[in-house]
Amino acid sequence: MTTAQFIPLPQRESFCDEALKRNAIEFNEHMQRRRTVRQFSPRPVPREVIESCLRAAGSAPNGANLQPWHFVAVADPAVKHEIRIAAEEEEREFYENRAPATWLEALAPLGTDSNKPFLEIAPWLIAVFGQPYGVKPDGTRMKHYYTTESVGIATGFLVAAVHHAGLASLTHTPSPMAFLNRILKCPAHEKPFLLLVVGHPAEGAVVPDIHRKPLPEISSFIL
Repeated sequence: MTTAQFIPLPQRESFCDEALKRNAIEFNEHMQRRRTVRQFSPRPVPREVIESCLRAAGSAPNGANLQPWHFVAVADPAVKHEIRIAAEEEEREFYENRAPATWLEALAPLGTDSNKPFLEIAPWLIAVFGQPYGVKPDGTRMKHYYTTESVGIATGFLVAAVHHAGLASLTHTPSPMAFLNRILKCPAHEKPFLLLVVGHPAEGAVVPDIHRKPLPEISSFIL
C-alpha cells in the first residue's frame, strides 16, 4: 500500500466574520441570477474559456481522489449535428412512449419537447462521463468509489464556473445516452452522465417564470 504524502495547505486569505458574510451573500446573489437557457446564440466562445471551466470542474472533491470523470468538449458542427439527431430520437421515444403522465405534467410549465435545436446552435456541448472503474496499463480494472456522487459534484462546479465566466448553460439528459459513447468514441466503461450545453444566450432569450424554494423549505439547522 502506498504511504500517504502530505503538503502544506495552499495559502489562502483569512477573512473576518463580516467579510465571510459579505462573500457568501455576493456569491448567492451571483448564483441566483443563473438560469437554465434553451435559446442560445451561435456566437463563438474561445476554447480557453471552456478549458478553464473544465479545470475548475476537475478540482471537485471525489472518492479517494480517483477523479472518475471524463469531459468531452464538442465544437465540431458535424458532431453536434449527429448528437442532436441521436438525442432527438431518444427524446421523441421518451415523450411519446416512455414518460409517465406525472412526469409530463411536471415538465409542462417548462415548455420542453423533443425538439432540441440548441444542440447545434450553441457553440459548445460538453458531454460528462462517469467512470465506475479505471483501466490500468496492464488492462486490469480498478474500482472507483462514489462515482455518481463525485461526477455530480464536478458537474455542479462546471455549471457554476460557466456561469461565473459570463455564459449560459443547459443540463440535457436524454435517456438512454449510450449514443454518446458511439459518437464520441468513448470506451464502454465510461457512462454518460449528462450533456451540458454552453454558450451565450440568444438576444431576446426568455426563461420560464419559476420560483426557487425559500431557505426554510430546503434546509434545517440544529444548533
